Amino acid sequence: MSILAKIAEIESEMARTQRNKATAHHLGLLKARLAKLRRELITPKGGSGGGPGEGFDVAKTGDARVGFVGFPSVGKSTLLSNLAGVYSEVAAYEFTTLTTVPGVIRYKGAKIQLLDLPGIIEGAKDGKGRGRQVIAVARTCNLILIVLDVLKPLLHKRLIEHELEGFGIRLNKQPPNIGFKKKDKGGINFTATCAQTELDAETVKTILAEYKIHNADITLRSDSTADDLIDVVEGNRVYIPCIYVLNKIDQISIEELDIIYKVPHTVPISAHHRWNFDDLLERIWDYLQLVRIYTKPKGQLPDYTSPVVLPDDHTSVEDFCLKIHKNLIKELKYLSISRDNVTVNLRDSEAAAWNSTFINLRLRLSGNFNYEMK
Repeated sequence: MSILAKIAEIESEMARTQRNKATAHHLGLLKARLAKLRRELITPKGGSGGGPGEGFDVAKTGDARVGFVGFPSVGKSTLLSNLAGVYSEVAAYEFTTLTTVPGVIRYKGAKIQLLDLPGIIEGAKDGKGRGRQVIAVARTCNLILIVLDVLKPLLHKRLIEHELEGFGIRLNKQPPNIGFKKKDKGGINFTATCAQTELDAETVKTILAEYKIHNADITLRSDSTADDLIDVVEGNRVYIPCIYVLNKIDQISIEELDIIYKVPHTVPISAHHRWNFDDLLERIWDYLQLVRIYTKPKGQLPDYTSPVVLPDDHTSVEDFCLKIHKNLIKELKYLSISRDNVTVNLRDSEAAAWNSTFINLRLRLSGNFNYEMK
């Protein structure tokens, strides 16, 4: 039996099974088996190499990468063309874009790479329409824009989310607050620091047994599901922020537009008429969570025209130095970090504290970085 057939069989059994406490263990086991099969589908044994995104991915440039994902003919190519000034073939028929088309925009000092990905279809996660290659590129993005036709948004939204979920992409979610540590002996040590509505010790043991894990420490720090535990055990999930871009708003009424504005993570636009692009760009900036660092060489004014741009979760001094040049961290004589009239000075003579304080010191928005080379 093929992997796809096994997946279909398990999904059918899950659909027939009622969800209650009596079936929780069985459903957890089925979900674990399903996750293992999907992993095999994504990375088959003895593959031909080159990776699942071979032929679709492009070199990563700039400070962040944003991918346009959606069904064919929803306006992704028009959006890229009008945002970045890059020609991406546009036509009134489906599957116009057959490979990844890159573009670049500059916004608030940051260089942001945009990727127009080929349209995906239902079953993309299982390889239909070369969907696996497309979604593999989406996994490398810092932000995903799901472009939807405003006339049928809910249907397309659910289908695309299902395809991305099946490929290990979690949209607008944080990693589960679950501690998982394998060990050599001692069995399964289960601890929950808060009330659990779905998982208990037996369900956890059942799921781990499917992965042939019989000795581990599991700590649930929030109300978790079987899917959360499986995601932690699999260890290959990516958590990416997502904006739902509802295109073609020129075809709906003002009243309908007012309703759309109330939907979380949603920006209505008209790619053809370039309507609401300012709101979209500002939302992209907010979701990327980028930090701008302004440099100030000794004896000179700060350079506010070309900031060094870093992700908010990678703003150590080491990250800053590596962004400029890999040898900069070795050549610094001293540094001074200023923000809100507070200044921190460090010199390389402080050898004991250099690696710990220097590398882990956090830079923040609009900080000035004053440095001198040896």
